[in-house]
Amino acid sequence: MALNAAWRNLSKALDNGERNLLEQHGVEFNVMATGFTWDTQDKEADTKAAQVVWKECQRMLADPSIHLVLLDELTYMVSYGYIELEEVVEALNNRPREQSVVITGRAAHRTLIEMADTVSEVKNVKHAFDSGLKARKGVDW
Repeated sequence: MALNAAWRNLSKALDNGERNLLEQHGVEFNVMATGFTWDTQDKEADTKAAQVVWKECQRMLADPSIHLVLLDELTYMVSYGYIELEEVVEALNNRPREQSVVITGRAAHRTLIEMADTVSEVKNVKHAFDSGLKARKGVDW
């Protein structure tokens, strides 16, 4: 049986190896149109962009033909108030029983940790950005 997977990145533009891999394997994906930064220049626009992607996430979480949903960096959208925790909880509660959900991002709310099948967080130990080096194509994106 083939696994039908879907991926939603809720925080960054996707023009990299991730996109190439997903396209090659026919995985449905979508990204937040504005990208995401901690120091948003337009919270209203970012919230609207996050809501558009979240609607797609809700559709996928309700679809019994999708076996795996990856909500990449969802934790930021919740902690920054772009998406309400209660909406995520409702969608997770109502998803098909056989569907697996993976949530990524730092500082996951304990409810999300309890409800998702897998939750991951990448911990930065050292990054060149901290020394003043700007993000570089091929290294940081």
